[in-house]
Amino acid sequence: MRILAATVTPIAFPDPPLLNSAGVHEPWALRTIVELTAGDGLAGIGETYGDAPHLGLVRTAAQALAGADPFDLAAIRRTVAAVVTGHDTTDRHGLTGTPDPVAKVFAPFEVACLDLQARSVGRPVHALLGGRCRDSVAFSAYLFYKWAAHPAAPPDGFGAALDPAGIVAQARMLVDRFGFRSIKLKGGVFEPDAEIEAIRTLRAAFPDHPLRLDPNCAWSVETSRKVAAATDGLLEYLEDPTPGIDGMAAVAREAGMPLATNMCVVRFADLRPAFSRAAVGVVLADHHYWGGLRASVDLARMCDTWGVAVSMHSNSHLGISLAAMVQLGAALPNLTHAADTHTPWQDGVDVVTAPLPIVDGAVTVPDGPGLGVELDRDMLARLHENYLRCGVRVRDDTAYMRTVDPAFRKLRPRW
Repeated sequence: MRILAATVTPIAFPDPPLLNSAGVHEPWALRTIVELTAGDGLAGIGETYGDAPHLGLVRTAAQALAGADPFDLAAIRRTVAAVVTGHDTTDRHGLTGTPDPVAKVFAPFEVACLDLQARSVGRPVHALLGGRCRDSVAFSAYLFYKWAAHPAAPPDGFGAALDPAGIVAQARMLVDRFGFRSIKLKGGVFEPDAEIEAIRTLRAAFPDHPLRLDPNCAWSVETSRKVAAATDGLLEYLEDPTPGIDGMAAVAREAGMPLATNMCVVRFADLRPAFSRAAVGVVLADHHYWGGLRASVDLARMCDTWGVAVSMHSNSHLGISLAAMVQLGAALPNLTHAADTHTPWQDGVDVVTAPLPIVDGAVTVPDGPGLGVELDRDMLARLHENYLRCGVRVRDDTAYMRTVDPAFRKLRPRW
């Protein structure tokens, strides 16, 4: 079997005004869909980021894959590396640290190859990752401070959430709709005391739900220590309170809960310095920038060796990425925390014909061949038209916030 063609399609879909330490989400989220076609009607699909620099590298790599063996992932990675080496694809928003650009570009092709491999033998992808360890993968409600609508747009269906009462109402909506059994709040938006109060209010409203708080490095070491002390006994873990491995280690020495990260541990070279200094207790794996599903399995094994727990990070994504996360989660024995997902915020928009549903806070692991989802070509075409018309080519939360608040600056730490 050989890859006959590699098709790359940029898409855009509506995104609510979700606030974070870098600013606010723009009205359109960008993604890139990769499809690898082989003989006998077989095809594999992958999903990745949509920013223009990354998209350009994905397109260039795709052009070099015709004739490649989808089972020879080492050769495909070498092809990708030849295209990517020397190029910088750092996200402008900076919410995911600085991953390896080769790993980021290779990841969607690796997922598509695994989908293709698994379809060719009639097995689910998790069978290629070592087998299924669980029948369902748990996900967490992902709360955001948010405006009622984008500027000059009508109110969206989610409503505003700018205080503890609004955050609890948002949590209630997501828990009632999807059955989530744990809750994460994206912080770093308001002063720490306000976000501590939101956590306390959430604990009162949801006494049995594990809680997490993620300010995306908005706090100094001193402020992080104060927040950790104030939320001791309330949080399952505190995520990326302060920048860098050194800062995280300084906070971890005094915090009563584990620190989690998707910002200071984002490539394999980060593991030894972070783990040897006990800077993190939970790594939020993300196959989109760790280099795909097999690399994420390797990451989880290394975490297990060091006694570090594993969860999964999420960015604005659609159903191909969710399916890949479920296949990965099924194969990780030490996935000890519910994974993040932005799925509810996409409000039903998707690029697959039958998105995997979140029921009782979890997704049942599909047993069908490949990832377990099929590309919806009509929706792909519509979302590509969105991309062509929307005018957004790079996600820039800070620049968009400045259209509303010209004085806004992205500061790490801010408090």
